[in-house]
Amino acid sequence: MEQKVLEIINNIRAAKELVPVTELHTEDNLRDDLGLTSFDLAELTVNIEDEFDIDIFEDGLINTVGEIYVKLQK
Repeated sequence: MEQKVLEIINNIRAAKELVPVTELHTEDNLRDDLGLTSFDLAELTVNIEDEFDIDIFEDGLINTVGEIYVKLQK
């Protein structure tokens, strides 16, 4: 699961010509640490929903990688 989330985030970062991240930490902030915009977060949601069949933003905003992992473990 963690590897797939890393792959999805790096695909979004690559489209913005940002350097790929080698690993994610639960405390990484999607905006501040990973440089994702609101548009990127929408793309992230769609990609995660396609891969894991879950809407990570269904119950409100997600700000960190750890919050994504918690949603995916439900």
